[in-house]
Amino acid sequence: MPKSYYFAGWLIDGTGSPAKQDILICVEDGLISSLEKANPSQLKHLCPDGGLGGFCGPATETYPACTILPGLIDCHVHLTMSGQIDQRLRFKQLLNDFAQNSPLICERIEKNLALGIMALRDGGDIGGHTLMYVRQKVHWCVGVHCAGKGWRASGRYGKIIGRAPAGGLTLAESIKANSDGADHLKVLNSGLNSLNEFGRETRPQFCPEELDAAFRNARNLGRKIMVHANGMLPVQFAIEAGCDSIEHGFFMGEDNMKRMADRQIHWVPTAFTMKALSAHNPGSAQAQTASRILENQLEQISRAEQLGVTIAAGNDAGGFGVRHGVALAEELKLIMEAGFSAEGAICCATMQGARLLGLDHELGRLGIGRPANFIVVDGPPSSLPASLREVKQVCVRGKKI
Repeated sequence: MPKSYYFAGWLIDGTGSPAKQDILICVEDGLISSLEKANPSQLKHLCPDGGLGGFCGPATETYPACTILPGLIDCHVHLTMSGQIDQRLRFKQLLNDFAQNSPLICERIEKNLALGIMALRDGGDIGGHTLMYVRQKVHWCVGVHCAGKGWRASGRYGKIIGRAPAGGLTLAESIKANSDGADHLKVLNSGLNSLNEFGRETRPQFCPEELDAAFRNARNLGRKIMVHANGMLPVQFAIEAGCDSIEHGFFMGEDNMKRMADRQIHWVPTAFTMKALSAHNPGSAQAQTASRILENQLEQISRAEQLGVTIAAGNDAGGFGVRHGVALAEELKLIMEAGFSAEGAICCATMQGARLLGLDHELGRLGIGRPANFIVVDGPPSSLPASLREVKQVCVRGKKI
């Protein structure tokens, strides 16, 4: 296949390293064959009409006022949920059957792709419809990893995304008996944050022994483990049992962050959930509590970076006020407010997400020999993350889509 060239004013490679300026990328057979700073001679031949003045031929795209970065990854979504705030509609969506949910799932996947989000990690739904859909439909340029139905304790939070062990079975026995082909295991080990009492923690849904046995069975099935957990004990139990990621992690405390750093466990903070809740009924007591929870979570994110915790970006898309696709930029904005650089925040949504999903061979970083999966956004890195709200170009294996 012929070579194609892309020139950009800036490039962020996904590793967290500082952005590079005036970069020329050569793509052959879907892979990056060279990535280097354009020399003065090349820059001299840049043409405003999109060519390199014959230097590299017509198969050249020039973006001198833009930034190229790796395709993005959202590590926590719920594709059967809408993100609407009307509670009647939110309840009604839970009654959808598979035929009703299929086109909605497709639409939400396409919304993500249009914004350069090339992989999604679904956290489960009541009917397991996302898993069913993904197994039947192939979106060739979006990887969707699915939990199917999550697992919760009987009588505890989580009915909208999972089920409890039935028939007297333990959690471990249930996981072994329900090999549904899911990509990862989703376990709920706490309740939700209280908007009526700041900092109130719920008790763990499962004891350490239950989690340990369950996670061993999940490992035997080749699955990674994502755990919904807020509060000190629910998070601690999940970490010590050997989960791969903590989802949410509100009020988990510094000791748990140290444990996560030591064990190289990913954290998906989903901070934007609280931002969305705080924007609803401004001035109300619940909105004020949500704002306080958000402030506390940003403090935790800042401390986690200092302690070396690996953070992967995810926003709980589909939750209350959290819209699919666009909410990832909002999550990154909050991560930057917590002290991350633009490059560091992008790393959370690229390299770290790819590692969590096991997609490092395809996504996460830009470099020689790597797949040419990247996006183009207007402006320099200082325009991030706002520039992610309207992506200029999406390229999968070097092909514009």
